[in-house]
Amino acid sequence: MPDTTLSEFLLAACMFAGAALYTSVGHGGASAYIALMALFGLPQAVMKPTALALNIIAASFGAARYTQAGLFRWRTLWPFLIGALPFAFIGGRIQLPAEFYRPLVGAVLLLSAARLLFPEAIKTKESVTDAPIPLAIAIGAFIGLLAGLTGTGGGIFLSPVLLFFGWSALREASGIVALFIVANSLAGLAGNITSLEALPAALPLYAAAVFAGAI
Repeated sequence: MPDTTLSEFLLAACMFAGAALYTSVGHGGASAYIALMALFGLPQAVMKPTALALNIIAASFGAARYTQAGLFRWRTLWPFLIGALPFAFIGGRIQLPAEFYRPLVGAVLLLSAARLLFPEAIKTKESVTDAPIPLAIAIGAFIGLLAGLTGTGGGIFLSPVLLFFGWSALREASGIVALFIVANSLAGLAGNITSLEALPAALPLYAAAVFAGAI
């Protein structure tokens, strides 16, 4: 990639670190990629499809590893997916103007950062119960729409929900969320397949960095 600039290499290095941290807990890292792309001044049209594409790479590897280790429960996941997938598709089709997209993404990033400031706020309950299907579908729909609109996978919202309500054990939640992120990201990209035309020329570099971080 002869035209690769120093800033692209620096961005790739930051994405590597983000992927390594996020995938260690079953996430894809889209919120980190979006924040980094904004800091490096990438156009808004590039941010959403790039974050989703990188999310798929990182979360797929994590999902495979967690599933292989037996840290996954299909009964917990499928009601959330039923609600999330169509709304992630719808959210992916909606291209918000910059004056709406940036505040929405900023709010998502602030919420995820605020969550890290209170690590003891959500603890795993001693007993795990199945989520009520209608409620899980409704929650999944909301998370899916938000994920599609912003270009994230929704894992930063699903994880605390699963643990707060006692719908998953801590380590199983990582495997469940990883698969949820992969499916949501695919649906978001499918919702606006034309956005793939906006993918940056340096995407192979970013993809390699994210995959290495996931490993």
